[in-house]
Amino acid sequence: MIRSSPCAVPRDRPFVLIGKDRGALRLSDCNRPALALGLTPGMTLADARARIPDLPAFQADPDADRMLLERVAAYCDRFTPLVALDPPHGLTLDITGCAHLFGGEARLMALVGRCMAAAGLDHRTAIAGTPQSAQAMARFGRGGIVPPGGDEAAIRPLPLIALGVQAETVTALTRAGLKTIGDLADRRPETLAARFGEALIVQLRRLLGREDVRITPLRPPPDCVVERHFPDPVTLASALEDAISGLVQEAARILERRGEGGRLFEIAFFRSDGAVRRLAIETGRPSRDAAAILRLWRERADTLADPLDPGFGFDAIKLAVPLCEPLDEVQTSLDRRHAEDHEVLELVDRLVARFGRDRVLRFAARDTHDPRRQAVMVPATARVEPAAPWPEPQVGDPPGRPIQIFEPPQPIETLAEVPDGPPLRFRWRRVVHEIARAEGPERIAPEWWRDGPQPPMRDYYRVEDAQGHRFWVFRAGLYDTGAEPPRWFLHGLFA
Repeated sequence: MIRSSPCAVPRDRPFVLIGKDRGALRLSDCNRPALALGLTPGMTLADARARIPDLPAFQADPDADRMLLERVAAYCDRFTPLVALDPPHGLTLDITGCAHLFGGEARLMALVGRCMAAAGLDHRTAIAGTPQSAQAMARFGRGGIVPPGGDEAAIRPLPLIALGVQAETVTALTRAGLKTIGDLADRRPETLAARFGEALIVQLRRLLGREDVRITPLRPPPDCVVERHFPDPVTLASALEDAISGLVQEAARILERRGEGGRLFEIAFFRSDGAVRRLAIETGRPSRDAAAILRLWRERADTLADPLDPGFGFDAIKLAVPLCEPLDEVQTSLDRRHAEDHEVLELVDRLVARFGRDRVLRFAARDTHDPRRQAVMVPATARVEPAAPWPEPQVGDPPGRPIQIFEPPQPIETLAEVPDGPPLRFRWRRVVHEIARAEGPERIAPEWWRDGPQPPMRDYYRVEDAQGHRFWVFRAGLYDTGAEPPRWFLHGLFA
């Protein structure tokens, strides 16, 4: 937010962010020089400028702050797939099982620090046994690495505000003579719970490392992850292609050992300036065919409206498989039907990669007798459990209903021989069609639980005109009911 301001402020000068609160402009945040001069969040801007007349003040933008925090969280995905927001200014990373990949916790912390400093972000990092302990050490302590089992000793000297509870609770505890977390931990939990509620005791246990609750990451952890980190940023397209090929083959070997295939493959590119670019590849069936996945990747990359820009280079690439399903080896039948089906599915995957998921559709059946709701268009690669089987056509009989219908139905002008009979002729789009053959009616009752009370009854007819064109028409309503006369509609065309 400060970078977007027209007024540049040196890092060693005090400045504040302000927002309107209770009818007055108050400080919502202060930089370190401002805090050193005695300014605190919540102070009115008038009081702050009474102390520092030329104090720069900028309007706070919480939405922009959250967007920046989410961008930093996306970049931290290169260190661990478990990254959670700790509003308003923090991130929590679960590095369980990840630190050894970077040479240990100390080297991982140093790497995170270098990345944050390169992005121009002031930071304090802490590693502890529980998320709450790490958050408290980073915000109110000196940071650093807490040795295993040392959470309680490190947390006890911290002030009560590190509890993360309401300000009224902190004020009440302070008035009772308690100043640090250690003072609170020495009190009987039953007494504290009776006065301040059980939530305070739960938070205290988590803060002291006595109870561990996992974080809720921004992105669900994928079923399979492989990655490459480069000592020097990579800019050459050929080097990127080789790295992606190696990642795909490694993921295919992992999936093969598990007897699984991937339905969704996501490649994340981490640029050295902190930018992150993600590209997703979706398949219509589980797959671990490395060659096919690489072809889909090339199709996806060639059709990008915003080409992949390496900038100063990528220093890490991660391939995640968020969605895996069991996959058994299928033997090709003698009539090559399996090979034909495989080719069709491969074509669908290529079309999806080139044109997008929402532009390649298929029909899915629904459990309803209403033709308006019987079929729905869904992405071709979507996993949709059929609500009802498609009706099996009788051999030699024409289709009972069109594959695709008009929505909404097209109104037509008709002439019928008898009120309840099929039309003799109808006019549609200024063209008169003389009916040569008609079949019906097929009476379809309305679904009152969806359409509301007293929707009109519909009688459907399959009709053919003198030129051989076939139509699907219906009459909405019945004669001699005392209501408005029924109307006719064209609902679909037969091929």
